[in-house]
Amino acid sequence: METLKDTVAVVTGASAGIGRATARELLGAGARVVLGARRRERLNAIEAEFPDRAVAVEMDVRSPDACHDLVRTAVERFGRIDSLIANAGIGMYGGILDQTDEALTTMLDTNIAGTIWPIRAAVPEMLKTGRGDIVIVASVAGFRGGADEAVYAATKFAQVGLAGALDRELREQGIRVTTIGPAGTATEFAMGTGRTEDMPELQTYLQPEDIAFAIRTVLEQPRRLRTQYWTIWSMAQGS
Repeated sequence: METLKDTVAVVTGASAGIGRATARELLGAGARVVLGARRRERLNAIEAEFPDRAVAVEMDVRSPDACHDLVRTAVERFGRIDSLIANAGIGMYGGILDQTDEALTTMLDTNIAGTIWPIRAAVPEMLKTGRGDIVIVASVAGFRGGADEAVYAATKFAQVGLAGALDRELREQGIRVTTIGPAGTATEFAMGTGRTEDMPELQTYLQPEDIAFAIRTVLEQPRRLRTQYWTIWSMAQGS
């Protein structure tokens, strides 16, 4: 297994849920982590806990310039980037007619463009070192969308397709690309538009720490290996 000690990771959507759990998991493994999200006050708490190894950057993944600034911060502070965890996204549930055009546009831009922009910013730095990991946090909905999540599932299918093409593009240059596809996870994201906190099935959902564990495992696997797709369910969830 590879060690994560002193490696440099960039995590988007790091202020809550899977992103926050992943940042803390990687910091616990000795990595240096640049935390990107819009809610700076939440990032500050992690930065204060790990002042020498965590850097908070208030940013919006929908902005190419903000994503370049995020990567630039990592390079200026720690000298390189070893891994990017593209995690930021919006959950939205309901039929094809149930949400407003504005809400759907925001989700499409966040989930798709908000995955592409940080990757485009990070890849040039990884090419300089001839190695790196890109982990895209998608969803099982990217493999089989449900009847109440067609547009949301479309964004996740886009992430899965992007990851597969990137793997074919970047593998020979030393960059591994992995899609992590969780089933329902008990986070704020799970409470996206169209769901409520009183859902009884929430008790059966994955925990964000479960996904953080998977991400850490992918990063720690020997460099001779790569994991393309990892779908994850709790023992109580049907597939």
